[in-house]
Amino acid sequence: MAHLSITWLGHSTFTLRTPGGMRVIFDPWVQTNPACPDSAKKVGALDLMLVTHGHSDHTADAVSLARETGAQVVAPFELAVLFQQKGLKNVVGMNPGGTLHVRGLAITMVQAVHSSSYEVDGANVYAGLATGYVVRFEDGLVAYYAGDTSVFGDMRLIGEMYRPTLAFLPIGDLFTMGPEQAAVACDLLGVKQVIPMHWGTFPLLTGTPARLRELVAGKGIDVVDLKPGDTTE
Repeated sequence: MAHLSITWLGHSTFTLRTPGGMRVIFDPWVQTNPACPDSAKKVGALDLMLVTHGHSDHTADAVSLARETGAQVVAPFELAVLFQQKGLKNVVGMNPGGTLHVRGLAITMVQAVHSSSYEVDGANVYAGLATGYVVRFEDGLVAYYAGDTSVFGDMRLIGEMYRPTLAFLPIGDLFTMGPEQAAVACDLLGVKQVIPMHWGTFPLLTGTPARLRELVAGKGIDVVDLKPGDTTE
């Protein structure tokens, strides 16, 4: 079985090729994402789309990519309904605590501390809770994708229940946690590897992977400092 392959498209958008060969995208913002290089804007085939909340920097290309690829879309319930109203058919709505089994993956929706709205006809409408995901892949590897969030105490519970070894954590500050809170999140989760996200896209997002690396130094945590378009296994 192959290794998990992860490509960062900038901001909070990642494409993954799972050990079993599935193509997965998290929080698709590609075409107007200033951090996404032109060479990465053609996403290609997708099997599954996981969306954490409704803000446009996480959903801007959700409907178009779902239509183009036929990917199954997973989203918080109210946001899933809004996607269905846009004409998408292959949509599953969830709420925190639920687990969905898809072709060898176990996908558990977990809480996040953030807001969520979705633009409909020029107005922002309520899009349910902001969430994150814990994904157990075909080979048993467990990853935690936090979405947009502050640090919160139940990250310890996520760590105890699901034992993730890899976490995707926002570090940009202002709209999410910064490196200082992300370092605490690493302790609560007990992860060994962290991929920073939601940083560097705009000048307001001041957190950096270098600062996070300083804060977790000596703890055996690998901070994977990707550049947009980079792939790691």
